[in-house]
Amino acid sequence: MSAPSVQLYTVRDALTADLEGALARIAEIGYTRVEAFAFVEQAERLRGALDAAGLAAPTAHASVIEAEDPEPTLAAAQEIGVELLIDPYLPPDRWRTADDVARLAEKTNAVAALAAQAGITLGYHNHAWETSTLINDRHALEVFADALEPGVALEVDAFWAAFGGADAPALLRRLGDRVRAIHVKDGVLPSTPPRLPDGSEAITAVMAQYTAQQRPAGSGEVDVAASLRAAPRALRVVEFDDYAGDVFEGIAASLAWLREHDA
Repeated sequence: MSAPSVQLYTVRDALTADLEGALARIAEIGYTRVEAFAFVEQAERLRGALDAAGLAAPTAHASVIEAEDPEPTLAAAQEIGVELLIDPYLPPDRWRTADDVARLAEKTNAVAALAAQAGITLGYHNHAWETSTLINDRHALEVFADALEPGVALEVDAFWAAFGGADAPALLRRLGDRVRAIHVKDGVLPSTPPRLPDGSEAITAVMAQYTAQQRPAGSGEVDVAASLRAAPRALRVVEFDDYAGDVFEGIAASLAWLREHDA
């Protein structure tokens, strides 16, 4: 298993204030890898800052599956050394029926073929609606995975998968080697999976009640250890969607927990 990474969205405010300083602080904590986001317009500067901090960005997030022209994103990903490019969001209304999911998979496979020509693997990252939506009694994310070409990857966010009603470790075992990365995230979960309303904004509002309660790995209600055991070869990527305390202390605590508990 490779060294843990951290999703840079977690420290987005610090990056905006001082890109180079924030990356240096991540390296001082002990990370050697990061997961980039919003990198297309600043790929050259980001690559320089990563190199200066001694960090690599083997994975990155970018909305590419439904992009009119994926080529600029793929070129920027090459610039910063990305091996696995992950689309972090396809809206809830794209996941309602089997036909919806089939169309998404077709688009994903087409972009994956372009990415492969650039030496990049394409992946997808879930939120809650991909597990809260059931198609023939299966999570929509599983139906999607079955329709993907073998070379397309998943990055499973176990927190949001559980929030949507999945048994995250069992889901990860079923998805198997398709899972190339996993978001290490902990916090408070609803006692029963909430019924997600229609519309992206309304769903985001429900989820926001829980993003503010996210905690370092091992200190919340997610069975992080079992999720990691279910995906032993997946890259561990620490992330907070939001964090009430000092976010650098939060990612340091998650890294310390991983070093102790994720053998």
